[in-house]
Amino acid sequence: MRMEDVEIQARSLYEQLGPRAIATAAQRAVRHEEIGEAEEAERWRRIQARLTEKRGAHQS
Repeated sequence: MRMEDVEIQARSLYEQLGPRAIATAAQRAVRHEEIGEAEEAERWRRIQARLTEKRGAHQS
């Protein structure tokens, strides 16, 4: 997944869910890991990481 795609999806999820977006991305990653969808789980981990980075930038 390209970084541009991660950014777009992270932004969209945050616009929909606000601060809950990080937890939602983490839950989706776990769900995909549990059913053996490693690539999809990794995608959600990247989205979660981007959301966490953005949160840190806003708090600084």
